[in-house]
Amino acid sequence: MEDLFFFRGKRIFITGHTGFKGSWLCRILANAGADVTGYGLAPQGADNLFSLAGLEGRIHSVIGDIRDFAFLKKAFDECGPQIVFHLAAQPIVRDSYRDPAYTYEVNVMGTVNVLECVRRNPCVRSFLNVTTDKVYQNDERDSGYREEDPLDGYDPYSNSKSCSELVTHSYRKSFFPVGMPAVSTARAGNVIGGGDFAHDRILPDCIRAVKAGRPVEVRNPNSVRPYQHVLEPLFAYLLIAQRQYETPSLAGWYNVGPDACDCITTGELVDLFCRFWGEGASRRDQAQADAPHEANFLKLDCSRLKSVFGWNPRWHIEEAVRKTVEWEKIKRAGGDVAAEMDRQISVYREGKG
Repeated sequence: MEDLFFFRGKRIFITGHTGFKGSWLCRILANAGADVTGYGLAPQGADNLFSLAGLEGRIHSVIGDIRDFAFLKKAFDECGPQIVFHLAAQPIVRDSYRDPAYTYEVNVMGTVNVLECVRRNPCVRSFLNVTTDKVYQNDERDSGYREEDPLDGYDPYSNSKSCSELVTHSYRKSFFPVGMPAVSTARAGNVIGGGDFAHDRILPDCIRAVKAGRPVEVRNPNSVRPYQHVLEPLFAYLLIAQRQYETPSLAGWYNVGPDACDCITTGELVDLFCRFWGEGASRRDQAQADAPHEANFLKLDCSRLKSVFGWNPRWHIEEAVRKTVEWEKIKRAGGDVAAEMDRQISVYREGKG
């Protein structure tokens, strides 16, 4: 399905390259022979996927803040990219309540800064802004949101990503009306996978709980989310970037999520984790009376991505959780997690479980 040979020798600029998704994307593209420059914050702590994935030295890594336009532009100009993936973000909902100003600075003005670099560099032919399923005005309906539905995220994180979408739309109409560069956004569902060490995310919280010998505390067990393995959206991003590079008229706004059967409750996700982990893993529901607002029901309609590009998700939620547990257990045993990343990438590309 994925013609990774297309990316061989291509100059690619990735913001947020030291993060969870960014590190997996860098590994895929480095293995494909792309000339990758990453721009992002320094990896945090000994447990960070960028270091574990062995990416230092395999790509050109620039440590910088997306809010620093001058430094960003210098790195961007030196790369002279043909393809740009914008992943840098403050991605945690509850953190956005604690520091909304920082969230807007990173997620909105960060997008403006990247698009300014794109505007000033005619070498760019394909730009993809990665946003979120939470950009939509959520009315708690049980049908999937479509790309033409209103944007209006509730919390500061979701709203800032809605604003990032609107900034991208404005730049596309104002500065790139003839489709050069081709500009798209990808609104992805909740991702899971090996190497996510973020706080306040459900599977990393599960792993921390079992390591500490305590039950996994679930604050919203009945909330429904479109969970998917990290390789699902990443290969969708690569597909969009490649196809719009070749055919600019394909640029647009695309939902990237699992099929309806894999939109499950948080409680069900934790139960799957406990089953695959074994070793006494258990769940305990722990509602928080003073918790900030979070959506209870969220599902995406991905028919546009399927019809335009022929894309379909490959791994059901059980396989996604299994692969996450397999990666973590290899890490726990001191194994080669970079090799496990490559194995999972290969299995995914072959369409196997």
